[in-house]
Amino acid sequence: MLTLGFDLTILNVALPTMAAQLGASTGELQWIVDSYIVVFAALMLPAGLLGDRFGRRRMLVVGLCVFLAGSLAGALTDAPGLVVAARSAMGLGAALVIPLGLSVLPSMFGEEERGKAVAAVTASMAAGMPLGPLVGGLLLDHYWWGSIFLINLPMAAAGIAACLFLLPESRDPSSPRVDALSTALSALGLGALVFGIIEGPTRGWTGPWVLGSFALSALLLTGLVARERRAARPMLDLALLGRRVFLFNVLAAALGTFVLAGLLFVLPTYLQEIGGSDAFGTGLRLLPLMGGLLVSARVSTPLVRRLGPRPVVGAGLVVLCFAALLGARTDPGSGYGFTAVWLTVAGLGFGLAMVPAMDAALGGIPADAAGSGSALLMTLRQVGGAVGIALLGSLVADTYAARLDTTGLPAPAAEAARESLSGAHAVAERLGLPALARSADAAYLDGMALVLVVCGIAALVTAALVALFLPNPRPAAPPAGRTADVPDTTAPDRPGPEAESSPAMARAKGDGGQLTA
Repeated sequence: MLTLGFDLTILNVALPTMAAQLGASTGELQWIVDSYIVVFAALMLPAGLLGDRFGRRRMLVVGLCVFLAGSLAGALTDAPGLVVAARSAMGLGAALVIPLGLSVLPSMFGEEERGKAVAAVTASMAAGMPLGPLVGGLLLDHYWWGSIFLINLPMAAAGIAACLFLLPESRDPSSPRVDALSTALSALGLGALVFGIIEGPTRGWTGPWVLGSFALSALLLTGLVARERRAARPMLDLALLGRRVFLFNVLAAALGTFVLAGLLFVLPTYLQEIGGSDAFGTGLRLLPLMGGLLVSARVSTPLVRRLGPRPVVGAGLVVLCFAALLGARTDPGSGYGFTAVWLTVAGLGFGLAMVPAMDAALGGIPADAAGSGSALLMTLRQVGGAVGIALLGSLVADTYAARLDTTGLPAPAAEAARESLSGAHAVAERLGLPALARSADAAYLDGMALVLVVCGIAALVTAALVALFLPNPRPAAPPAGRTADVPDTTAPDRPGPEAESSPAMARAKGDGGQLTA
């Protein structure tokens, strides 16, 4: 889990370096990030079912081996397309490891120790996320960009050894079968959607490739919904979306993941190319976002106990909106102090909104749908991240290319400058054109401001929907002699104790802890 925690954030600080050393355009950088998330989101549910049916330890070892092989391939490649392929393999490995790494805990630990085990696994993921930019920056300052993948090799090898020698095998023969057609429909449908969003700025939003990919995505995802609604034991229980407590909490959690993924894509380029930070400095400068998130995640639990989830989630989304609109005022003269302020506020909003939304969504899953419900929640959250990178990255690329002034440049130089901010800086340095560098910085900031305004509006709209439609069950006051930490099993739509001890619910709770990180 520590390995995967690193991988969630370590790549972001490497994007400007990869753009310069690989000659990757903004669209190619989006694919390098999104290929991992698309494969991960599309295959996490069937991968988890494979482990339930054929053995969790066996599939964990397979997943770690695939992740290790993908990391090695990524470190040794020298072209953006090959990095995308390697990242796709890493996404496949992660799809096996994350759900199965949590689902093995109930078979290993009794009820009195299971909470400590889940906390240890969650802490591993939590430690990886803020350490990823720091370790990645340190490696990039001393080695080539591929070193960020090599760090995975010893960690994954240690995980494989631990699985083989320390982990008992476990299965759940009653789990639903893996539906190959539904898996193909979800993977291809999501891939077509992301392709259209990423390729829109370069191929044209009304071009045949882009419109065709959107139409194909709609057709495939409609087919997935129709098939799953008819299935006796669906992999994705879409009927849960008819429950308001589940639907609107999922919407808030997906929106938070959408914004967070988009920010982590656009911020490193701003901090390095415009702010002048090196890779390690970029990792340090992203810590206020993580720090605000961790602080508010800790505060959110007592607030929910006192007020219920609706006002806490709604307030978090409003805070996130404020942070995004504040960040949209960033200009070339803004120092890092201003950026640190709005990043900290954004982190506070993320924690207040996402953590209670995830917890309340899990609480809205009935006991007999714990497995499919938690899988649907995880899948939609990852889809939010993939679409966030694709859509917000494309907004930046589109605005940057439109606002950049390339008057008087030769056609090849103008094309290189329009592809990415690092490309424009390289052209400006080679030709001695400081005005081009200033124009590129201003154009990129225009794109980032547009992204932040879109994020703010989306957060505000989601806050309004939460305030209007989200139920607000509050835990009952504990009777005398009973502590407030005892779960309230009488709350509406909350699974009973038997669901709390099930592998599926343990897996769902573990995912909620991962999001807290």
